[in-house]
Amino acid sequence: MDSIKRARKAILQADMVLIGASNGLSIAQGIHIFADNQDFNDYFSDFKNNNAIKSIIQGCFHQFSKEEQKWAFYSKMYHYFTIDRKPTQVMQQLLSLMKDKPYFVVTSNIDSHFINSGFDPHAIFEIEGNCRFMQCETACHDTLYDAEQKLLAFYAKQENGSIPTKLVPKCPKCGGNMKLNIEVDSHFVKGATWQENNQKYRAFLDQAKNKQKKIVLLELGVGLRNILIKQPFMNLTYYNSNVCYITFNKGEIYVPIEIDAQSITLDGDIGQSLSEIVGLNGR
Repeated sequence: MDSIKRARKAILQADMVLIGASNGLSIAQGIHIFADNQDFNDYFSDFKNNNAIKSIIQGCFHQFSKEEQKWAFYSKMYHYFTIDRKPTQVMQQLLSLMKDKPYFVVTSNIDSHFINSGFDPHAIFEIEGNCRFMQCETACHDTLYDAEQKLLAFYAKQENGSIPTKLVPKCPKCGGNMKLNIEVDSHFVKGATWQENNQKYRAFLDQAKNKQKKIVLLELGVGLRNILIKQPFMNLTYYNSNVCYITFNKGEIYVPIEIDAQSITLDGDIGQSLSEIVGLNGR
């Protein structure tokens, strides 16, 4: 409980909060993109049977032999992430902690859950893309296209893990194939919105170096190998004594000795930890 109380105090007193989120946060919401579990079997059995895909992440990287199958999978994934998943208590609790505070979110999750849960879309940097948008497969140009309506139509028309050929989208510039704007290869488009949000993130990091402000970094379910999020967070903590680094994870907590005095570790279920912090805030 001591760590929970310390985390609560730090968040309440913070002038600014930077949230970093990865797969562990999705797992806390009941989505495990690496798992061959009952949830995956219930939603993606066609692709498991027809394409030997055993997890959502494997499907994202899979080289489908037919575009009809690829877009059927994409549409099923989008529906699973966004239509069949209402904002969870985990996300609502996290949002409640940000009330009346300047905050920014950097996430490697592609599931749109921050935007769908009411977080400011102008304060979110989805560093590895978003399953709602599509791009030219070979990145012949850097425009992104909102794919929501197409994905919903594909979902409604798919059968046995495939969509009708006439629905397969083509690049409006080169006439080639399209794909979702998620980072699975070197053709990931970092378009104007990505660049703008990256600049906002960098600007927020610079603001956090103001020694007169109390800064809290909330790191939620970020694995040791996710240096895109973890390294900037640890560096910011190391070089700035006004920063408090709070890391939430289950069974994978690591804090270098150099920043231990500025850190709070919460090893366990992220949802439970947030519930306890919010509960304390309400007392």
